[in-house]
Amino acid sequence: MQILVIIRRRTEAFTEAQFAELLEPEAEVARTMYAEGIVRSAWSRQDVLGACLLLEAASLDEAQAAFGRLPLAAAGMLEAQFVPLRGYRGFGPRG
Repeated sequence: MQILVIIRRRTEAFTEAQFAELLEPEAEVARTMYAEGIVRSAWSRQDVLGACLLLEAASLDEAQAAFGRLPLAAAGMLEAQFVPLRGYRGFGPRG
């Protein structure tokens, strides 16, 4: 199943220096998860500091566990909303 994760940095609780310290390790783990097929797509948000990830996982729990591997998530520096997705019926077979 695919899960959209909408992420916001918790800038009200952590300093820019604290984020900066973990940005490269965060990117490295995200690249590893992409190579593993867990992260299908990733985008930076334009409205706030954060990102959106499209994850591939067997369940919501598995997606949340995978997200927890990210250093910023593990440090509690991110707020995340998990949205399970299903196929759009307009693209399915008719008849």
